[in-house]
Amino acid sequence: MARYTGPSYKKARRVGFSISETGKELARRPYAPGQHGKNRRAKLSDYGTQLKEKQKLRFMYGLNEKQFRKTFEEAGKMSGIHGDNFLRLLESRLDNICYRLGFATTRRGARQLVNHGHVTVNGKKVDIPSYRCKPGDVIAIKENSKEHKAVKEALEKVTKRVEFVTFDATKMSGTYVRYPERSELNMDIDESLIVEFYNK
Repeated sequence: MARYTGPSYKKARRVGFSISETGKELARRPYAPGQHGKNRRAKLSDYGTQLKEKQKLRFMYGLNEKQFRKTFEEAGKMSGIHGDNFLRLLESRLDNICYRLGFATTRRGARQLVNHGHVTVNGKKVDIPSYRCKPGDVIAIKENSKEHKAVKEALEKVTKRVEFVTFDATKMSGTYVRYPERSELNMDIDESLIVEFYNK
């Protein structure tokens, strides 16, 4: 299945959840898209609730179903709580870390930045958005990309960063300090429903 490149606001309204985590998508029209969106109040079955939760997380990180399922299965092989491990693996993706550092205003923008070869990990160029970062990795903007207009504009808009990354403005680089705690991630996601969905 090809990656979805259509309007992200439509996806956010479909699942009733802010994919960008800013709330902008639902500010004006907090109902499903389409001519019947306002009046659709169908009660979801257990399966529907689990599917919706899975879609919320998948849309948020911008993965296709195959990638998402593969990451879920990897998380199941790790020790600890399956759902927490799953979220940690998703957060450890290079495109997500770039987003968390403020190199882009959206995860989609961060993925494009990585794809186009503007990012280095520990001094080496990495152009694979799904590359898994490890605590201690230094993620930076490539030397000849430091004047990139989109990156500079995105960094200017940053007001706060998550605590599991540190940022050095002079070097335009950041460090993935540690894996995130569950309490530091989006509390509107119920990962136990996703575990139930895949374990049926």
